[in-house]
Amino acid sequence: MFDVSDNSVIGFYAQQRRRSKALNMTFELLQFLAAAAFLIAGATKHAGPINLANFEKIGLGQWFRYFIGGLEMISAILIMAPRTAALAATVLAAIMIAAIATHLFIIGPPPISAIVLLVLTAAIAWYRGIYE
Repeated sequence: MFDVSDNSVIGFYAQQRRRSKALNMTFELLQFLAAAAFLIAGATKHAGPINLANFEKIGLGQWFRYFIGGLEMISAILIMAPRTAALAATVLAAIMIAAIATHLFIIGPPPISAIVLLVLTAAIAWYRGIYE
């Protein structure tokens, strides 16, 4: 957008906010891993009676299982596109916050995987929100 050689204030801040290639490649790898994890998680929610008992405990019905699974798969696809990565990661982080709360207050087991995925998606949303 602005050249680094620009002597204006905007050019100065553009130079400071330039990302490194190694950091960018690291976050691309993290995006790929998050996309794979959420595609698998969303597909298992659509697969059948695997998560049936958990969603019965929540009490919102089976439509909610399909809704969350679809939202996870759509967001997993969108997290790989540069323009939509920050938005998709934010949606996935919100889903993980709700999953953590659901595990803590309704389902019971410790939400270790949801916490890891929350940290991952929040980091992607932060990085892509700043640099894209």
